[in-house]
Amino acid sequence: MNTTKRREIFTRFRQANPHPTTELEYSTPFQLLVAVILSAQATDKSVNLATRKLFPMADTPEKILRLGEIGLSPFIQRIGLYRTKTRNILATCQLLIEQHHSEVPHTRTELEKLPGVGRKTANVILNTAFGEPTIAVDTHIFRLANRTGIAPGKNVLEVEQKLLKVIPEEFRQDAHHWLILHGRYTCKARKPLCQQCLIVDLCEFKEKNLEETTPSPDL
Repeated sequence: MNTTKRREIFTRFRQANPHPTTELEYSTPFQLLVAVILSAQATDKSVNLATRKLFPMADTPEKILRLGEIGLSPFIQRIGLYRTKTRNILATCQLLIEQHHSEVPHTRTELEKLPGVGRKTANVILNTAFGEPTIAVDTHIFRLANRTGIAPGKNVLEVEQKLLKVIPEEFRQDAHHWLILHGRYTCKARKPLCQQCLIVDLCEFKEKNLEETTPSPDL
């Protein structure tokens, strides 16, 4: 894909959604961190249902740590891998208190030292909470980057590095959210909604789903 096409793709994304953001609900960087840890292999909807009950009761590292495993688990037990996530969140809270004055660190290195935080989670925090032009490559972005031809790659790190290289600077801050939302709602895994896609003429996917639905005849 050439530079002109890529610029047009992100121009259209911006025109359609000038201020994209995460669908996770949060008020502070710490709340976002907890929500992103919970969102691994889970939907944003299920995480929001849990945090709407959790955060009014415990919204700081100290308060969540006081809940302990027995107190925290009931809030998140409907989320996949909740036992592991419970332990990771509590361990993260302990480290934030001991090493970061209860604040979420602003560097990838320090973020990735927190239990339950990998590169993708760190990128989400850096981008969404702290305004850095990073891109967290999840399954949606990995699929979209390869399928459309925007930034093909064999693994998530390769796709991330290519995206940061080829996306024009003016779009990098919001590219993460545009791509996730487009992959989640339009460029779906099994049956992409190509007829509804605002970049269908720019996309280089060879197997576009352009079938029209024929209305049933009146009886």
